[in-house]
Amino acid sequence: MSKIYNWAILGCGKIATKFANDLKLLPNAKLYAASSRNLERAQNFANDFGFEVAYGSYEEMVADKNVDVVYIATPHSFHHKHTLLCLKNKKAVLCEKAFAMNVHEVEEMIACAKDNNTFLMEAFWTMFQPSFNQAMEILNSGELGKLKIVRSDFAFNAPVLEDKRLYNPKLGGGSLLDIGIYPVFAALSSLGVPDTIKSFAEFSSTGTEESINIIFQYQNGEMANLTSSFSSYSPTQTEYLCEKGYLVLNPRWYTPTDITIWKEGGELRTIESQHREGFGYQYEAKHVMECLDSELIESPKMSWEMSMKLMGILDRIRIDAGIFFPDHDQELFF
Repeated sequence: MSKIYNWAILGCGKIATKFANDLKLLPNAKLYAASSRNLERAQNFANDFGFEVAYGSYEEMVADKNVDVVYIATPHSFHHKHTLLCLKNKKAVLCEKAFAMNVHEVEEMIACAKDNNTFLMEAFWTMFQPSFNQAMEILNSGELGKLKIVRSDFAFNAPVLEDKRLYNPKLGGGSLLDIGIYPVFAALSSLGVPDTIKSFAEFSSTGTEESINIIFQYQNGEMANLTSSFSSYSPTQTEYLCEKGYLVLNPRWYTPTDITIWKEGGELRTIESQHREGFGYQYEAKHVMECLDSELIESPKMSWEMSMKLMGILDRIRIDAGIFFPDHDQELFF
């Protein structure tokens, strides 16, 4: 029988509500603690989802000896700080993406996990979606021939509100680290680290990047065209164009979704998603507990190396596009 793990939520925002709902689907996950900088907010969150205790500070939560694993759901400008707080208190960490603000912060987070012999993983939930993994199996099988081009997008129209996270430079605002990270992941996970990166960004009135188009080029001729935006809508799908056909992860491709495949000489066929309950966060949470059962401090699937590569590419894109976060980027740009 699997061990029961006491989960804590650090940051009781929108994404935390979805994650908490999906935790309920896992029999070995106990909704134990909710924490916020505001006690009333934490108490309301705990009451809404059935957590046993609520804390009005993160320091109080990590001091609780009963907490086994913490899901960090604060804005990504705080991920580095909050991850170190948890790891130094020997709490296993599942930290939302973007994992941090730059690769230097990620290096410190990984070093802290090693120093404290404590589990750390980036919460890149797409890596654990059944539809995404099935698509990768099909592409890797060679059925469609060599993968040549990846086209991926994620865009929606969001009002420009400086005090809100999406457009607030102090909170790491901009589409790239919030949603552009998904198309970048689509290319990295299928084609690897690009040799050349070109990016073209438009900026909002608050100074944050609002829309970005990114081109990857590889030595063997592969390419990727990636787009994210807060000023327009897109299908939000990923297309893998191969020598003998193509595969499409259909709209909301980063979640459980359907797959469309066409092979030369054949007809379009659809593989319907088998996902039936929850939002899809339960798959990464289940994996975390499997790692803890095996006494691992690093996931073999969403590895530290993968997170380093992803953040390294995001840094290269930001340097090329001139996207700068003064509170975090001194080492990156100077």
